[in-house]
Amino acid sequence: MDEAIEEPTQGFKQTAKDLFAGAAGGVAQVLIDIVKVRLQTSTQYSNALDCARKIWSQEGPTAFYKGTLTPLIGIGACVSVQFGGFHAARRFFEARNHSATPTLAPNAQLSMPQYYAAGAFAGITNSVISCPIEHIRIRLQTQPHAATPASRLYTSPLSVISTLSSRGGIAHGLFKGQAVTIIREAQAYGMWFLTYEYLMGWDTRRRGIERKDVEAWKLALYGGLAGEALWISSFPFDVVKSRMQTDGLGLATAAAAAAQKAAPAAMADASPGAAMAGATSSATPSAAGGEASAAANREALVQRQLGTQRYANMRDCFRQIYVQEGMAGFWKGVGPTLLRAMPVSAATFVV
Repeated sequence: MDEAIEEPTQGFKQTAKDLFAGAAGGVAQVLIDIVKVRLQTSTQYSNALDCARKIWSQEGPTAFYKGTLTPLIGIGACVSVQFGGFHAARRFFEARNHSATPTLAPNAQLSMPQYYAAGAFAGITNSVISCPIEHIRIRLQTQPHAATPASRLYTSPLSVISTLSSRGGIAHGLFKGQAVTIIREAQAYGMWFLTYEYLMGWDTRRRGIERKDVEAWKLALYGGLAGEALWISSFPFDVVKSRMQTDGLGLATAAAAAAQKAAPAAMADASPGAAMAGATSSATPSAAGGEASAAANREALVQRQLGTQRYANMRDCFRQIYVQEGMAGFWKGVGPTLLRAMPVSAATFVV
């Protein structure tokens, strides 16, 4: 992938490489990701091993693959957007530098702050895709375990999209946590590209070689270290994002307000004539009764998982975590995250 840092994207071939690299990263991280998310959003696990053991014993080995489909489909696209955004910002800075100092080569190396800014731009661009993809995955990973599909609020990525969009709308539902995702992505990918470029520049200057002559194992090492820097610098934002994307949508409050508003109309209908009409129409077929029961059960699931909203916004989420858990609350799940970061990021740069 180092050629992708050096040269602009080359149409279909480069996109295919990015998609493959993203899918490889998705496979490498998915088994650990559910442990990270559970640790970030729950207090029932003492550590990562305890979390993995309980998931295995209580939900079975297939539970580690919850939410797998969306990362495998989406991460390749995310990688392509990340590198595409980085190249666009890099070319902007190269042209700006050459305009300010004509003696510079048109493709001269950027300064470290400029590499950070280019990476941050890539992250912000990527956030439009990563926010809903990760939200869908997190909802599937954290919903209570149930033996039958009828007892689950979400049965597939499409059911997550449908439920969140219909109940909370696009902005408040599917794109919940977008603000903190933008901040996390800007910081994360700013540090990702900055760290990789710093290490590559340091190695080539020290040995007096071209970037194309750097060994593959060093590309993997520098890519892996960049992945560690990515997560260490942005992990508190990731915790806040996970908390917000497992929070309710405030449906219980909305339902209560609607019920209160409808109360006068209900009282007006409570007349003798209305009561007789209701009695006459109450004799419905059993099929209709079954449908009504299923709908009631579904609504109970929705209210139980999405009814109560704990965090009013990103700032409130930061405040509550700090007040209730201290600084340690912002680092829950960092162990398994750093464990997976090295191989996933290394694979992205080497493929």
